[in-house]
Order: sequence, then structure tokens, then C-alpha cells
Amino acid sequence: MKAWVAAAAIAAMPLAAASAQAPADEVTFIHTGRLLDRPGEAPRGPSTIVVREGKVAEVREGLVPPEAGAKLVDLSNRFVLPGLIDMHVHLLGIGGDPVRARMTALNRDEADDLLEGVANARATLLAGFTTVRDLGGDARMIRALRDATAQGLVDGPTIVNAGMGIAVTGGHGDRTNGLREEFADAIDAHQFHLCDGPEDCRRAVRRQVGLGAAVIKFKATGGVLSNVSGGLGRAMTPEEMKALIDTAHELGRKVAAHSHAKEGTAAAVEAGVDTIDHGSFLDDATIALMKRRGTWLVPTMLAPMTAGQQAEAGAYPPAVLPKAREAAAAARESHRKAIAAGVKIAFGTDTGVSKHGLNAQEFALMVGAGMTPAQAIKAATVDAATALDRTATLGRIAPGMAADIIAVDGDPLADIRQLEDVDFVMKGGKVVKEDRP
Repeated sequence: MKAWVAAAAIAAMPLAAASAQAPADEVTFIHTGRLLDRPGEAPRGPSTIVVREGKVAEVREGLVPPEAGAKLVDLSNRFVLPGLIDMHVHLLGIGGDPVRARMTALNRDEADDLLEGVANARATLLAGFTTVRDLGGDARMIRALRDATAQGLVDGPTIVNAGMGIAVTGGHGDRTNGLREEFADAIDAHQFHLCDGPEDCRRAVRRQVGLGAAVIKFKATGGVLSNVSGGLGRAMTPEEMKALIDTAHELGRKVAAHSHAKEGTAAAVEAGVDTIDHGSFLDDATIALMKRRGTWLVPTMLAPMTAGQQAEAGAYPPAVLPKAREAAAAARESHRKAIAAGVKIAFGTDTGVSKHGLNAQEFALMVGAGMTPAQAIKAATVDAATALDRTATLGRIAPGMAADIIAVDGDPLADIRQLEDVDFVMKGGKVVKEDRP
């Protein structure tokens, strides 16, 4: 789709704000009941957050009266913490309705997907996720949505976009799989994200960067939801992986590997990948390798469970069902072992498989796999910001940080499911959700 078409589609939406942050002269005092300003550390008692020009200016002890002309947000009976970060979403995905996706595949335009992405972005933000890493969607459309949310044209999280995930011909990500010839030929002419051989994979990375990708994703293994019966084994050669990872790093982009089979995960880690997403089949040797190399795991525990349920209900082609069963059966134990071993964990959901706005359901699965609520929250704030290399602006409530702030009614350190019902959301100093008690 032409860039101006995407821009026109966004422009047709009602304006949500003049900018992504509060006006430059606006000052807000936020009174908190309990404040988890630095996840991983103990929460504070009643405190006051001072927000100026969309950033946190001060955090003071006690409930400080607002200065003249400042706004007051009273969260003195709420638990307040930084906005959450989801490291693996697909905002341009239908989200929890695969039957609809299949039925409408040939009669939806890209503009339909983009406008649905606007709604998905808003649902994500209202759920308390103020930053996301989008790991697969039309490169031009997700760039347009990223810029529109940054400018405040639509309400949505900060988007760190990958564009199309890089894959091999015939693998997970080849959109011609299972299509009849005339449709496959038409689509194949636009599959710039496919590559075969190290040099071609360098080209594919450069192409996605040229289309605006802020991060690179590639498919190290087969995938559950692709209409390919080749299983979940390694799809790329180690040489292909190293070529694309090195090229991305040279261009200043971090790299995420979609990976299920341990052979694909190990090869990606050896090649220098930054995050392993899914990691459904992890043995002790691969876990030790990830620890030694400092590789992050983004478990996406919600995805195999959801995909398995959908596949069992007949929502996907026959090739999907055995893969969904296999991944769902193995993932929980793999993630439990990785958590127990001390692999670095960053929060991610693969939302788009599940419904947008339900991202926080991942927390209970993380706790069920062995993390404490405090560790799970840290994985979605401080640790995710570290994995994104954005610790200067995200993950904490501290002077100089973006004023991305949420609040819940109860204590998520005692009951992690409190995060499934966020009462208050501030993005860049602008209040976008405020449910009164």
C-alpha cells in the first residue's frame, strides 16, 4: 500500500489529541496510595508524582498539595506502577478470531487492516500497555500506525515496529503457502521479507529497515499457525541467521527470533540474537547457552494455549492442529525450566493470536510457571525496557522518564490478576483512561 494511502486512512480517524504528550505548559500532580515506582524494589507508601511536559519531574513522599495552576489526579486509594510493556504483539492482526480472518482474507483491503489496527492499538493502551514491540505486519502500515500514535493522532502505545518477519521461501511467513496458483503468484511479487542464503537475508534486513523497521524479526523455525505441515523444526541455516543478525546490528537494530524447536533456538543464540520469542522446546543445554550469552526469552505463554484451543475447535487448516498440540504441550515445562534456571525473561504475549486488550492474562501464566508476581511485573517494565534498550525513558517512574503510568484497585504483588483490570492509564502525561470508584 502506498504511504499516502496509509496516511489518508489515519487522517480519516477522529483526532484523539494534538500530540502524544500533554501540552508543554501542563503540570499534573498524582497522589498515589501505594507506588511501585521501581519494579523489583519494595513499593512506597502514599506518594506524589509530579508530571511536567509529558515526563516525570519528581517523586515526593506523601500527598503533596498541587502547585497553583496544576491539575490533581487523585489515586490515593490505588496501587500505581509504570505503564506495562508487551514485547510481542501483532496490532494488525484480527485478534482472537481466526475463523473471521480466514473467511475475509480475500475481500479485505489493507485499509481495513490498518483501521482495525487503530482499534487494536487503543484496546492495548486501555489495558495498561503503554509500549509494545510489534513483531509482524505490513511494514508500511505499522510504520504509519507507529507515527500516528507518536503524534497523538490516535490513542495507542509507543510502538517499536519490526515490519514483516523475515523468513525462508516456503517457511513460516511465506504467505503463498496453501494458495492456488494465481493468488500465490500475485502475492509472491510483494514478498520482500523472504530470503534464501546469507546474502539474500542481508538484503531482506536492509529492505525492512528501509521501510521503517525499528527492530528486526526473523523465523528461525517453523510456526504453529502457518499452513505448512513441515513442523516446528529449524527453518534457517546458521549462516543465514548470522548474516541477518549481523546486518541488523550493524544498522543499529536489535533482533528477535521466532523460534520453537531447540535446534533453531540454539542456532539463533549462537548467531547473536537478542531475544528468543516463544522458545517452546528448551533443553538444559539450550537454557545454559542462553544464560551464558545473556539472551532474553520472551515466553508468550498465552499464545500456544490460545492457538491450541482454536485449532481444536477447527478454526485453522489441518496442518496447524498437530503443531498447536505439540507446542502447547511442551511450552509450559520449557518455560518453567528456563525461569528456574535464571534465564532473563521479558514479558510478551503474541497478542493477535489472542484478543487485543487481554494481554495481562499472560501474568498469571508466568506466575504459574514459577515467577513471583514481583518478578512478572518487573519482566513487563524494567526488564522489558532493558531488552528494548530504552531504560532511559521506559520501565520506571522516576525523574526524566516518560509519564507512562497505570493504576489498579488492589495489590498486584499479592494478586497478579489485578493487572487484568486496569483503572487508570496515563500515556506521555495525558490521561487516556480514568475509571472512578
